[in-house]
Amino acid sequence: VQLRESGGGLVQAGGSLRLSCIASDRAFNNYAMGWFRQAPGKAREFVAAISWRYGSTTYADSVKGRFVISRDNAKNTVSVEMNSLKPEDTAVYYCAATGSGSRWEDANNYHSWGQGTQVTVSS
Repeated sequence: VQLRESGGGLVQAGGSLRLSCIASDRAFNNYAMGWFRQAPGKAREFVAAISWRYGSTTYADSVKGRFVISRDNAKNTVSVEMNSLKPEDTAVYYCAATGSGSRWEDANNYHSWGQGTQVTVSS
């Protein structure tokens, strides 16, 4: 499945951004979707994930209470609303798809990745 992210940009600390990811595959409904991010010089890290059917979600502790992941299966899209942004949220954000029913925090479980979108939070 091909994935394409959008919505990145520059925002001041405390601000909000909404990232979206559209999938090319009509089998999108069968995939759990995740968001990951990678800051310069750091490893890629899990941000959030959402199941394919009932919308179960899981978040990294660093974003819990600030980020909200959602999906629209009719539109083949998954989004993440990012609020109360901090400079440490600066990174390239990637969406990814997995057929796995568990271990969504593990990037190795994802078979398809988008090209990423840059989010920069200024202090």
